[in-house]
Amino acid sequence: MAMVGLFWIAEGDVYVGAKPAGHAPGVRLADEGVTGLGDGQSQLYPWEDIRSLTVADIPMKTLIRQVGTVTGMALETVKEIALPGMGGGIEAPPLLLVRVGTEGGERNLAAYVAASSGYPQSEVDLSLALLNRLTEGAATMETTLAAMAAWGRAWEGGTPRRSEREELLRKWLG
Repeated sequence: MAMVGLFWIAEGDVYVGAKPAGHAPGVRLADEGVTGLGDGQSQLYPWEDIRSLTVADIPMKTLIRQVGTVTGMALETVKEIALPGMGGGIEAPPLLLVRVGTEGGERNLAAYVAASSGYPQSEVDLSLALLNRLTEGAATMETTLAAMAAWGRAWEGGTPRRSEREELLRKWLG
């Protein structure tokens, strides 16, 4: 499993945002279309019906957000050590809003953010361009998703470094 831009790629599956578990919200990109996963959004939008695909509410990576993430984790650790079992639990990550444009209008799907400290602007820009490319036609979508899925099946490490992620996104953009 690895995060590349706004995408979470687990073996041959491609998600926007984090891969959902259980009833959590998520968005999967597959050959048949865009699928909303989780409670209240189990819906398939076939590629031939999709006119646009974009993401809103993307947390951007900033120094303040990075410090906040580290500080929050440290405080949770101290609280758990000082008061075992009394911690308030871990909050759910923020949600991305995935907008699927069809002839019938725009539909909104939710997915959890995968990058706790936010996404770098360069990866956001490349990811949004890649999502737009997926709506250009069946051949483009199939080739692009196949390349992303093949990479996911072959990749054996965690999330690649930023420069590698950007290189992959550019490669998938063709």
